[in-house]
Amino acid sequence: MMGSVEVPVLIVGGGGCGLSASVFLSDQGVDHLLVERHPDTSRVPKAHYLNQRTMEIYRQHHVADDVLAEAAPLDKFGKVRWQTTLAGDGPLDRRLIHEMDAFGGGSLEPTYAAAGPLLPAKLPQMWLEPILRRHAEDRNPGRILFHHEMLSFTDEGDRVVAEVRDLDTGETTTVTSRYLIGADGGRMVAAAVGIEMQGPPAQVNTTTAYFSADLSAWWQEGTLITHFLSPEDPDLSSNLIEMGPSWGKDCEQWGLHFAPGPPGRWNAETVVPRIRELLRIPDLEMTVHKVTDWVVHAHLADRYRAGRVLIAGDAAHRQPPAVGLGLNTGIQDAHNLAWKLAAVLGGRAGDALIDTYESERRPVGRENVDWAVSAAVHHQAVIDAVGAGHNIPAPRRRQRLEAYFDPSPLGETVRERAREIFHTHRGGCQSLDMEVGFHYEDGALVPDGSTAPRRVPMRNEHQPTSRPGHRLPHAWITRDGRRASTLDLTGRGDFTLITGARDTAWAEAAARVAQKLSVGVRTVGIGDGGQWSDPDGAWQAVSGITDTGALLVRPDQHVAWRSTHGAQDPEQELAQALAAVLDR
Repeated sequence: MMGSVEVPVLIVGGGGCGLSASVFLSDQGVDHLLVERHPDTSRVPKAHYLNQRTMEIYRQHHVADDVLAEAAPLDKFGKVRWQTTLAGDGPLDRRLIHEMDAFGGGSLEPTYAAAGPLLPAKLPQMWLEPILRRHAEDRNPGRILFHHEMLSFTDEGDRVVAEVRDLDTGETTTVTSRYLIGADGGRMVAAAVGIEMQGPPAQVNTTTAYFSADLSAWWQEGTLITHFLSPEDPDLSSNLIEMGPSWGKDCEQWGLHFAPGPPGRWNAETVVPRIRELLRIPDLEMTVHKVTDWVVHAHLADRYRAGRVLIAGDAAHRQPPAVGLGLNTGIQDAHNLAWKLAAVLGGRAGDALIDTYESERRPVGRENVDWAVSAAVHHQAVIDAVGAGHNIPAPRRRQRLEAYFDPSPLGETVRERAREIFHTHRGGCQSLDMEVGFHYEDGALVPDGSTAPRRVPMRNEHQPTSRPGHRLPHAWITRDGRRASTLDLTGRGDFTLITGARDTAWAEAAARVAQKLSVGVRTVGIGDGGQWSDPDGAWQAVSGITDTGALLVRPDQHVAWRSTHGAQDPEQELAQALAAVLDR
């Protein structure tokens, strides 16, 4: 590639967010170019939890099966655990402090299974990104360019002109696009257009060691994360995470997050004795792949759009890893943005539709950053309550933990008090409503005057609703012996009109409106006489409409408009709704 290239969309950044955006744009029929300065996908695990909503999105775009083929099964990660040490033979070594079901595992599975067609998955970014890259390249051949760096760009009002350099050959290409998506982690794009990250100063530095070792003799499998709370030294407290590519006792690679401390504490050589000391395995053989220092931020961009430049993922929001919302939020940003760009570039919508990307996604970014901060702060309070917080000195730590494990009636009381405190961590690891319950109040939707269901304070319960702005409720439906989720009815590029049954008035109205506005609208009836049956009454229980009502669902599976009891003039109402959503 050299000289000059014109393309509707330029994506800068080939991580989880950027590659997902590419897949989504390809499925919407949008020609685009992706450039990533690194020669390959991530070599470090980084984010490793794909929540339920993300897996639904990957299901819609036919990526989920490939993810699940490599991901840890839920029984291998559906808990969080706190214990004293990994190994050792002292009286307080290898003692289980507490464990709880998490992220859809154990007793939570029926609740999560009722909320969506897929359960969450665990697959670190170093294994996820090659899958996404393969899908992106298959759908957009020759346009996914790794080892290509954007040197500069200018927004000229009606287009963006960028200079891109091939880092293998040194050749430079001018790329002209209608829109530019900055999915570069905030490295360049946002600052270049004056977008500012808002939030407190950097919170703490964390050091992470990625290494290979055989821990099968000591490892208790089944957790997403295991927290070690040292009886002696707060600096030996840490958490250990399986990083695959095998899972459970067969896991080969690990991520070890040390207690907060100054950057540059260790390198790949000096960290080895520290890991052995921390894990209580003095002769452990290991290979250290990388030691990284990273700062925990709680930042949100003041804007998600500046002219023809849009930002997504870590370029727009950065938060503590608690609750696992970072990468998931970025993927969901891309999902929201892709159909809107397709509608505008295809002439089906006005440019103001792009403004709804910010009005919808930035409040979600705000909530997710705040929620992650709150969960992280509270987790520290949980550890403090047990007596193993970072601020508790060595002699008192042992005393507090001995009291915790005391077999006497008083020890039972200590443990029961702690269990009640640990239970409050459900806001961090059982917050189903944070995963699937986010919704939009202002954007590409037509409010119907109803109020949103009340959200429980810990977000560990989800109440499905078809209220405009919310994700379409999931229910299993059948047709000719085949079972599908209601979410499977939504087209990747079209709107979907779901009616109470095979309602000819709605179907005819939708066909006329679609032709008039040159917008794809698929009509699907669910119920007696419809194309799909509702054998268990699950859809009727969550649909929010009568047999004569209808839901207009956007390509991103969020409800745009609803008519709960039908309409006197279905064509006029539907035309007005679509025109409002599409800025027509």
